Amino acid sequence: MIEPTSYTDIIIRLLVSLALGAILGFERETKETAAGLRTHSLVAVGATMFTLASMFFSGPNVDISRIAGQIVLGIGFIGAGVIYKSKTHVFGLTTAASLWIAAGLGLLAGIGQFFIAAMGLVIALFVLIGGLYLENKMLHKKKPC
Repeated sequence: MIEPTSYTDIIIRLLVSLALGAILGFERETKETAAGLRTHSLVAVGATMFTLASMFFSGPNVDISRIAGQIVLGIGFIGAGVIYKSKTHVFGLTTAASLWIAAGLGLLAGIGQFFIAAMGLVIALFVLIGGLYLENKMLHKKKPC
C-alpha cells in the first residue's frame, strides 16, 4: 500500500479508478447489460473513495484492510441484485462478476497499485471479449450475457 502524499495523488487515484471502471463498463454497455458504463465507473470510484477514507481515518492500531472485506461484501450484495432467473436461463452472472471486478480495480487504484489494476482490467476484458468469442465459436451457440 502506498499512502497518498498530496491532493494531486488522490485525484490521480480517483481518475485512474474512473478510467478503469469506465473501460470495463463500456464493454458491458456494448452488450446492453443491466450495469454499464456509469454503474461500473461509480462502483470503481466508490471503492477508491472508501479505500482512501480508510487510509486517512485509521489510527495506528487499526487494520485498514478491513475495508476491502466490506467492499467485497457490499458489491456481492449489489451483484446479487442484477442476477435473475427465467424458467430456463439465469441472467446477469457475468454482469455481477464484472461489478465485482470494478470494485477490485477501484480498491487497487485506491492503494496506488495501478499496474496490478491495469493487468486485472486486461485479464477481465480478455475473459469478457475472448471468452464470448470462444463460446460462440467452439460451442456454436449464442448465449445471453
